[in-house]
Amino acid sequence: MAMGLRAVRTARGWSQDRLIHEMQRFAEQRLLDIASTASLKTYVSEWENGRRTITDRYAGILRPLLGATDAEGEGEAAEPQADGYADLLSRIDAAGSLSESMVPSFLAQTELLRTMDRQMGATGLVDQMNGHLAAMEEALTFAVLPGARRPIATALAGASTLAAWQALDAGAVDRAWRRYELAKKAAQDAQSPLYLAHAMGEQAYVLADAGRPQLAVELVRDAQRTQPERQSPRLRAWLAAAEAELCAAAGPGMEVAAQSALERATQLLPDDGEVRDTDMLSIFLNTGHLARWRGNVLAKLGDASAMEELYASLDSADESFVRANSGLYCDLAQAHLARGELDDARPHLQKARLLANRTGSVRHRRRVEMLTGRL
Repeated sequence: MAMGLRAVRTARGWSQDRLIHEMQRFAEQRLLDIASTASLKTYVSEWENGRRTITDRYAGILRPLLGATDAEGEGEAAEPQADGYADLLSRIDAAGSLSESMVPSFLAQTELLRTMDRQMGATGLVDQMNGHLAAMEEALTFAVLPGARRPIATALAGASTLAAWQALDAGAVDRAWRRYELAKKAAQDAQSPLYLAHAMGEQAYVLADAGRPQLAVELVRDAQRTQPERQSPRLRAWLAAAEAELCAAAGPGMEVAAQSALERATQLLPDDGEVRDTDMLSIFLNTGHLARWRGNVLAKLGDASAMEELYASLDSADESFVRANSGLYCDLAQAHLARGELDDARPHLQKARLLANRTGSVRHRRRVEMLTGRL
């Protein structure tokens, strides 16, 4: 923020001496070691004249003091505010006129990224996904009226949830959590209980992976109570199946709850021959997918009937769902291990490891290693 420091400082009505005094007071309160007053006078002068770069150390002091970001401090102009208003109105006008035409492009890009993620994994898509989200956030920021904001917010909610799951799969837990928070805020802006409930349901997996399974169960149950009358049947079935899996992962005492949630998922799933939710393309769930999910839950519960469900799912598995198939092989290995069939578990673990490495799935690799430790 070197080049714009003078503009930001004078906007606050501070002299250079006042800025130096505030920097020293800030550092003293936080036990930070900074340069002497004489040196700081030289630094501030050189920062403002562009002869010295502000280091991260001093930027970390100046940002909270001046209430400015690095980006806001990059420009020299302290004049005149009319230009700022003109730029703001230009962006607002552009967002208003382009919002309808942009949304189909946003959705198409999300669908492309979803397909690439499913087949190749998320590790090579980080920059593309970040750019995609940034474009939607920018459009939403300058869309004023609800009619213009809702379609963009809906698209952002779906893309953010996908980005969050990709981050979780890649082991970037903090980024996953923040993406889910973005998805929830976008869903609220879109007034969409479907996207809000779905983001909450997926976010519960972050808690489960972090060692808070009971809190995860509570969150996915709360998602099911989020205006259920406005949720689609397929989403409700998905949430019930997620609850079953999270209950199974929670350990002893949750077996009955897991079985009950599985039964509810079966009852809720519409028998319409569709694979995806027409109201919410993030949801892939038909009878075949649910059978595989049921096998996953039963394997976690140590139920002997898991084997039949899982092998049936393997026979009908869509090879394009590479990451999901890695999980399926993990489930088969876990089911064999529960029966003490170590030799039968090994080839499934090898295939799971191969697919996890192919997609770069940190989450599945961890599970493979955990199960390998039981051989």
